[in-house]
Amino acid sequence: MDDRLERVIRQQLRKAGKQFEEAKRAYSEAKDDPAGDAAGAKRYGLPTDDEGRARIVCRRHAERRSVPVDEEGRPSCFEGGHPDCEGCAEDVREGFVETW
Repeated sequence: MDDRLERVIRQQLRKAGKQFEEAKRAYSEAKDDPAGDAAGAKRYGLPTDDEGRARIVCRRHAERRSVPVDEEGRPSCFEGGHPDCEGCAEDVREGFVETW
């Protein structure tokens, strides 16, 4: 086989292998977090449960909760306009939220 042809085939095989691994990783991540809800928890470095939900202490109800956090740092229980919820979201973004 010609050296150039062999080199081109190897390059294409490496490229296909990289694409396969990337697709496999993306599939695995989507399977683990289909709605993408854990993205906020990961982004803000919050501890998570087995389902990827952030483990925070609710300021409003003073209880432990496992909730998804969106990209803007708002837990799914967030209620706009409520001072405790606004403070909680702000604390999540700044990294000072109470966790368990």
